[in-house]
Amino acid sequence: MTWLVACERSSMVRDALLARGIDAVSCDLQPSRRPGPHIQGDAREVIRKHWAGLIAHPVCRRMCNSGVRWLSEREGYYEDMLADADFYNMFRDATHIPKRAVENSVMHRWALKRCGRPTQYVHPWWFGDPFQKMTGWRLFGLPKLVATHKKSDYPDGIKQEVWRMPPGPDREEKRSETKPCTARALAEQWG
Repeated sequence: MTWLVACERSSMVRDALLARGIDAVSCDLQPSRRPGPHIQGDAREVIRKHWAGLIAHPVCRRMCNSGVRWLSEREGYYEDMLADADFYNMFRDATHIPKRAVENSVMHRWALKRCGRPTQYVHPWWFGDPFQKMTGWRLFGLPKLVATHKKSDYPDGIKQEVWRMPPGPDREEKRSETKPCTARALAEQWG
C-alpha cells in the first residue's frame, strides 16, 4: 500500500520514502517542486482513501508560537487559526490510517488547546542537518524518532537559519521545508 505525504510541495519526504522502496505520493495545493508521484489538490479530498501511512505537514502560520501576537492584532486571524486547527485535527483523527505522523511548529496555547500536545519535539541537527528548528510530531502507530547525531558532531556549530531568514515571497515555504537528512531519517525510522 501507499503512504500519503500531505501538504508537501518540496517532495523531500516523499522522495526519501521512495528511495527506501516504500510506495509514496505527495499531495499539495501547489505543484510538486520535483518530478514524481504527486496529487495537486486538497488533502481533504484524498485523506479518506486507505493509505498504509500518513506524514502530514499542515500549515502552521496561525498556530505557531512565533505568530501568536497576530491573533489579537489582525482581524479574522483567530477564526483562521481555528480553521487551521480543524485541518490539523483532520490528519490527527484519520484513524483509518494505521500509521500517522502530523508535524507542526511549536504551537501557542490556543492551538494546543484545540489540537493537543505533540508526542515529541525534534530538531534537524538530530539527523545530520546542521540547523536548529524545533518541530513537534504527533504520532500514532509510529515510534518516536531517535536522534542519529549529537551537537558535538557539528564543529562549525548549528545554524539558526530559519528564524534569521530575511523576508521574501517564498520565505514561508523555505522555512517549512523538511531538510534532506531529516527526511531520510523519517523514511528509515518509520517506513
